[in-house]
Amino acid sequence: MDYKKYIAEKIKVDGVTEEEVYDSLALPPNLEMGDFALPCFKFAKVLRKSPVMIAEELKNSVATDDVISEVSAVNGYLNFKINKSGFVRSTLEKILTEKDAFGASNEGEGKTICIDYSSINIAKPFHIGHLSTTVLGGALYRIFHFLGYKTVGINHLGDYGTQFGKLISAYKRWGDKETVDKGGIRALNELYVRFHKEVEEHPEYEDEARAYFKKIEQGDEECYALFTWFKELTLKDVQRIYEMLDIRFDSYAGESFYSDKMQPIVDELKEKGLLVESRGAQVVDLEEYGMPPCIILKSDGSSLYATRDMAAAAYRKKEYDFHKCLYVVAYQQNLHFKQFFKALELMGKEWSKDLVHVAYGMVSLEEGTMSTRKGNVVFLEDVIQKCIEKAYKIIDDKNPNLENKEDVAKKVGVGAVVFGALYNSKIKDIVFSYDKVLNFDGETSVYVQYTCARANSVLQKGGVPEAYEIPELSTEEIELVKAIAEFPEVVRSAAEKYEPSFISRFAVDVAQKFNKFYFDCKILSAEDETTKNFRLALTVASLQALKNAFALLGIGIPDKM
Repeated sequence: MDYKKYIAEKIKVDGVTEEEVYDSLALPPNLEMGDFALPCFKFAKVLRKSPVMIAEELKNSVATDDVISEVSAVNGYLNFKINKSGFVRSTLEKILTEKDAFGASNEGEGKTICIDYSSINIAKPFHIGHLSTTVLGGALYRIFHFLGYKTVGINHLGDYGTQFGKLISAYKRWGDKETVDKGGIRALNELYVRFHKEVEEHPEYEDEARAYFKKIEQGDEECYALFTWFKELTLKDVQRIYEMLDIRFDSYAGESFYSDKMQPIVDELKEKGLLVESRGAQVVDLEEYGMPPCIILKSDGSSLYATRDMAAAAYRKKEYDFHKCLYVVAYQQNLHFKQFFKALELMGKEWSKDLVHVAYGMVSLEEGTMSTRKGNVVFLEDVIQKCIEKAYKIIDDKNPNLENKEDVAKKVGVGAVVFGALYNSKIKDIVFSYDKVLNFDGETSVYVQYTCARANSVLQKGGVPEAYEIPELSTEEIELVKAIAEFPEVVRSAAEKYEPSFISRFAVDVAQKFNKFYFDCKILSAEDETTKNFRLALTVASLQALKNAFALLGIGIPDKM
């Protein structure tokens, strides 16, 4: 049963919809106050009464029944106590019946969500800075799919620009096929870094690089073949990392894909009188909206990111007819997105309101900042491998006889990297620490995984009960069930706010409450069979909730640790 919906249906407030009441219902800070609370402060303006008076009047209008056992009004809050046995029974029945589908819905049926994420640069390192966009986008992809939306994952490749001319210049001067074939993206990065060192003494290399890129654009056979080869090497390398992180895409249409789709955008801007000249460049003037001009064409007639992004947005609307198109890109690009979203709006693109910049903070290691040009980057693959190695050592120390230690270490190590990026609010900057993410006792993925292994161990010894009855309930049991019951709402909120950290925190909360239940309530040695079977069923439900949460985050759960 959706208890919030049940309560919302019973509350009638003039000028307030049932949906608004539903959204206002929250959990009180402790059990004594009730199971759900309705703050009446926001109704005061509509009803022209004090929140205290509103709560008192509403209390008298809601009758208790088999579901609602008590209604009280306290300081402008309307508190509801639920029949605990009925609440626990319905929650367990729901999760034990729905299993992997617990928390899912079909609310997105018939709607498409495009998600532009990861968006790596060809021939440049897939480094620690790409972690957030990749795992945040991957989590949103799974979350929206879980809610019934058709999801389209787009890897908007950075495969356009003078850097490819620089690479060709460097490759022809210092590279060879065997070394680059063997070294892949790292070998290409070394050439890129060398170019930027050498160009300090040979500035003419810059002109050469621009000339090579022009040749790529013109379809020169040799240059285009090298460009395609660099692209294939990069995608082959990064695919290993995507497989580790359980990340998938439906489209790899990058910047070059839109090279022949920009002109219609430029033509339409001209037709609508939106393009003006500024220092030789063609721009959309946004001064009226408190923004610098959105540059569409440089003085030499070449395109910029905004031109290509506008062409990409128009193509995606035509191709997918999206309900929303999300751009999972760091907050440093806030202005860029505001500018081209506004330019599309001024063009009369009604769907521009459905473009969303999902901004996130930066990820760095404790060692400090990075620069691709200078060569001081930290490859994401190296970070993942280091986490796996550290996880293996910890597991080997704690449980040397564990089977499949390599597989367990991989799930733990990769999970630590993903969870480290998804635990805090997405907008916060993250300083990645190996010790913190691999802490068995902290608010980490390892803690949740170990909790799942504990639950698995209990069920291997006690079995899964075929039937159970609800005994007299302890506070620990009620608190655990209440936490589990929040999952469907947590998933919806995570989608609505584009915030997978809600799911990460849900998992930690359930794990903490399960461990309290595990230590304070005897499961296998319970005082009677009724209590034992119920607690085993609650263990199954807890494990299922944690598995569902981690599946949405893209983190595996070992059976044993």
